[in-house]
Amino acid sequence: MFQSPSIAPLQIDPGHFFLIAGPCVIENRDLVMKTAETISKIAAAHQIPLVFKSSYDKANRTSTSSYRGVGIEEGLKILQAVRSEIGLPVLSDVHSETEVAAAAEVLDILQIPAFLCRQTDLLVAAGKTGKTVNIKKGQFLAPGDMIHAVEKVKSTGNEKILITERGASFGYNNLVSDMRALTIMRKWGYPVIFDATHSVQLPGGGGKVSSGQREFVIPLSRGAVAVGCDGLFLEVHPTPDEAPSDGSNMIDFKDLERLLSQIEKMLPVLEHSTRTTDKNL
Repeated sequence: MFQSPSIAPLQIDPGHFFLIAGPCVIENRDLVMKTAETISKIAAAHQIPLVFKSSYDKANRTSTSSYRGVGIEEGLKILQAVRSEIGLPVLSDVHSETEVAAAAEVLDILQIPAFLCRQTDLLVAAGKTGKTVNIKKGQFLAPGDMIHAVEKVKSTGNEKILITERGASFGYNNLVSDMRALTIMRKWGYPVIFDATHSVQLPGGGGKVSSGQREFVIPLSRGAVAVGCDGLFLEVHPTPDEAPSDGSNMIDFKDLERLLSQIEKMLPVLEHSTRTTDKNL
């Protein structure tokens, strides 16, 4: 059964809504710090707890010419600055067992990328750190199949597990969001997050890069909250169209403010049963 992680001042439990947000990839320290500070203020204004996210390395880019990030050493220094100077918990992707130990020294949450959610050694290494592990559901998996990824982390004795839904492959260069997945995966007792920005990605849709449809981020987010997710995952950038990665599916500060304003109004009116795990499914 889920172990509530100790990530001060954040409470992560089924039924306690929170936000994971930040730029797709770390471009430089200045942009990360300014973005983290702005997102923090927006989330606080709507009383929504925040985990800051950004990837120090995007190891699964479409092309070898695509920007990957600043690397693990510089990236972790920047994320540590977000923790110490802004006071936010931080999350980033880990791609191999060899980087898990260093990442765990800084990160509050280790994230397993969707393409790697079946990599047993990576899941076990992340679980052994004792840190919270966020497993992103592969686009190629049925929701029920994610229990196997969860059990790999559980095998280490670590049950501080989050599960993130990020859409399913639907033909070529397209994803679709099946809201049933949120309910199916919540029955195991772990918080389930809806990744609204990757769910509108069009993988490889731009030729050498992926494209996306950010106009659907807000309506899909509202739908996921209404269904009963425990949090939202949003990639946020001050100028998405200028971002070197995932620009077409990221949102800006204005859209984040608009979305959180709507979510803040939704949460109190949702029945408690829609935001707690339904073990009878």
